[in-house]
Amino acid sequence: VQLAESGGGSVQPGASLRISCDVSIHSTVSYCLAWFRQVPGKEREGVASFSSVGRRTYASSVQGRFTLSKVTERTDSQDIAKYSLILDLDRAMPEDTAIYYCAAARPKLGSGGNCGTDDYNFWGQGTQVTVSS
Repeated sequence: VQLAESGGGSVQPGASLRISCDVSIHSTVSYCLAWFRQVPGKEREGVASFSSVGRRTYASSVQGRFTLSKVTERTDSQDIAKYSLILDLDRAMPEDTAIYYCAAARPKLGSGGNCGTDDYNFWGQGTQVTVSS
């Protein structure tokens, strides 16, 4: 599994920003994919996720403002699937300032394809998002 974020930056409150994660995973295995964020000194927070069966969920703090989407790029001859996991931030708020991380996890048997926060064990390097006037 390879994850690489891009697109972070600085925006003013109320503005929009798109961040993206290039995902490379084996196409024969189902994964949950998610965005987390972390502010220094605070715990990492789940922002939005796809379960391994495609169910999309959002944290209450971003519901209605953030949009999670996934674009399939291609599957190569070695069954490596490449996706773009995209998070659109609309009506950005100063409290959205954080390092945003892309993550992947295999769901546990019997979980219905869902992954808990502690299940995520593949991480990107993170991208900084700053919302400030």
